[in-house]
Amino acid sequence: MIRAVLSIGANMDRARENLTGVQAFFADELVAASKIYATPPWGGVEQGDFLNAVLIVDTSRTPMELLEAGWKLENDAGRVREIHWGPRALDVDIVQVTDKDTGEEIISDDSTLTLPHPWATERAFVLVPWLDADPDAELGGVRVAALVDKLAPEDVNAVRLADSADGEEA
Repeated sequence: MIRAVLSIGANMDRARENLTGVQAFFADELVAASKIYATPPWGGVEQGDFLNAVLIVDTSRTPMELLEAGWKLENDAGRVREIHWGPRALDVDIVQVTDKDTGEEIISDDSTLTLPHPWATERAFVLVPWLDADPDAELGGVRVAALVDKLAPEDVNAVRLADSADGEEA
């Protein structure tokens, strides 16, 4: 059994519906979920804001099986990988995986699945929702709250609670 932190995001039509669909898919394994946040796009591609959330799940899947489940959810939502960091119907990223028996964080430098997520510590759109889902969260032995404190204030302030109209049309 593993505990996984999933960062989910979307900025194309049905963004909110796609995020809630991921949560519904993991409903039986869900430990915690953040609220949905509206966030500016990452990576320099001109596009609309994203809706982002974090889910924490306890699952019997392996990390690779979890990754494959995320890919299937993305494909089912109509995800097309055309532009790196471009608009997307759904993105499901595995941020961190912990072995439930030992409490040890699982580390992987596999080219298909790097754990923990290599850029999680730099992304307010991951860390702020994660803190919402788990105020005591740690990544690599560092409290997520401390990681948020190290980010540029303008990046943190740009992550705002989404209202029900956000993300309906990107």
